[in-house]
Amino acid sequence: MAGRLSGKTAFVTGAGQGIGRAVALAYAREGASVVAASRSGEKLADLPAIEPAIRVWTLDVTDRAALHDALAGAEPVDILFNGVGWVHSGSILACDEDDWARSFEINVTSMYRAIRAVLPGMVARGRGAIVNVASVASSISGVAERAAYGASKAAVIGLTKAVARDAIASGVRCNALCPGTTRTASLEERIARAADPEAQRRAFVARQPMGRLGTVDEMAEAAVFLADDSVRFMSGTVLVVDGGQTI
Repeated sequence: MAGRLSGKTAFVTGAGQGIGRAVALAYAREGASVVAASRSGEKLADLPAIEPAIRVWTLDVTDRAALHDALAGAEPVDILFNGVGWVHSGSILACDEDDWARSFEINVTSMYRAIRAVLPGMVARGRGAIVNVASVASSISGVAERAAYGASKAAVIGLTKAVARDAIASGVRCNALCPGTTRTASLEERIARAADPEAQRRAFVARQPMGRLGTVDEMAEAAVFLADDSVRFMSGTVLVVDGGQTI
């Protein structure tokens, strides 16, 4: 049913490519007024031409002041989609303290700051939906060579549940979307850097019993579902969309 998000304002981080871009477009198609934010402004430039309901905002989510200003400028925010993320590849022995700190700064702390910025307004209005992108590589499942990434995404699940519990009486919902291996530009770049790209692609595909990678549109549809008022009885949920990877 079209128009599931009509009358809502959505703020989407990580909207320059991949899942975040697909979510920004899907939210706009469902009737939301969307602020699409990304550090790479040039990747956002075509979005308003595709969906006029989208405004673009060049934003580094690790810049505390810039993030606060962007969210304040978008108020009232009815839907916050925290989609920005960074993948460090390697075991804990290959992860130095800078890699570890960057993983948590981008993947967790940016969400903490964004939620703190929009939550008071949501609570005052008695409504709001927060969707945090975690991963099946988290507290759900251990994935090889993803030590910092998995730890940070496990923290996202913990943050999601904590916010959901604290805000549950206010009408504000907070849920986590946990994608499996999804075909994105970032994944394609990692495949291209592998010693044997085709073997790496086959390995990524083999993770899913369905025998294929997920698509960004499938993840965007899940993000629409989590933002839709039709599931307003759902909060603190971890929605796994992974082609059977963690069955």
